[in-house]
Amino acid sequence: MDENNVILDTKQYIVVKLDGEQYGIDISYVDNIVRMQKPTRVPKTQHYFKGVINLRGEIIPVMSLRLKFGLCDTEETNATRIIIIKTEANAKLGIVVDEVREVVTLSENDVEKTSFDAGKEDQSSLIGVGKVTDSLISLLNIQSLLNDIDND
Repeated sequence: MDENNVILDTKQYIVVKLDGEQYGIDISYVDNIVRMQKPTRVPKTQHYFKGVINLRGEIIPVMSLRLKFGLCDTEETNATRIIIIKTEANAKLGIVVDEVREVVTLSENDVEKTSFDAGKEDQSSLIGVGKVTDSLISLLNIQSLLNDIDND
């Protein structure tokens, strides 16, 4: 087989906006995308947890990616969404994003692994940067985010 016929692994990512930047979430983790609804606060939780929502009879904890990443909280808009993430343990977690943009398919060649010397927490939350036409998308490491929550 010559180099031109090599089949590269591809993955699909949901592109979301957060504070004007684009982030990609591996679609295999996404269970659902719902309109923003007011969560019920839960006392004594981490500052980035908004509370819990009732989604078709299932109670789902909801966190703000903005607050988790140390960004300022903003007012919700009509574009604000909750992305329901399913974990390996079959639990679900909602993450609030400013806007859901599109689904993109990236091959291995479209992804640059992160090699910058950032703080451990910042680096572990990204798996790389995806290149789509003329824009860059920071690819979130969902498993690392879930592990951070378990360890907080």
